[in-house]
Amino acid sequence: MSAVRLNRITFGYNRNPVFTDLTVEFPRAACTAVTGPNGCGKSTLLSLIAGVSRPHSGTVELCARDVALAVQRDEVARTFPITVAEAVMMGRWRRLGLLRRPSRADRDIVDFWLTELGLDDLRTCRMTELSGGQRQRTLLAQAFAQQAPILLLDEPTASLDADSAQTVYRQLRRLASSGTTIVAATHDGDALDQFEHHLSLTGLSGHAATLGSGRASTCVQPQRTASRIPSDHRTP
Repeated sequence: MSAVRLNRITFGYNRNPVFTDLTVEFPRAACTAVTGPNGCGKSTLLSLIAGVSRPHSGTVELCARDVALAVQRDEVARTFPITVAEAVMMGRWRRLGLLRRPSRADRDIVDFWLTELGLDDLRTCRMTELSGGQRQRTLLAQAFAQQAPILLLDEPTASLDADSAQTVYRQLRRLASSGTTIVAATHDGDALDQFEHHLSLTGLSGHAATLGSGRASTCVQPQRTASRIPSDHRTP
């Protein structure tokens, strides 16, 4: 069963098409990697799913209204004068509303993700004092703390060292096993064994795509198949 379906989406910038008649489905409670070269539309795809961008035509269907989007916002994070703990608590704002104070449960969720992503010792540090990798982990913790059923990640490990990246992938698998649908745009082809499914956007503009199962198959236009990665090729 799919959690996200893009049906015959057409979208572009300043008359430059990014997607034309694009159809793709993402399975529920699974990790899907979206790959392709710079400018192929990976970030645009996430933006369309999140509702940040609206398609010129076509529909976006979601299994839930609550969607968490974590993107690389390094310039913002470097100048935002709040602490790491405060930044992660921002992930609870949608559930809190503007007037309600964080509950014990909210603080427990924030504490959990600070610990899981190795940020506990940095909780009182300001975002302006962090390294790029520390800021990236903070933004991921913020997205995880939202507890949204659909989690969209744009280059989630781009600024991380190998150990931190493995920690993130381990958490993504844990979230998927508990029911979260995860779609992650990545340029790192070596990371595909961390995901259950893979959608390549290489040469996709102007064509349809469907999420299938089984080994990756040769593209037969106008349909491109994003395949399930065999379990023996994935990292446990």
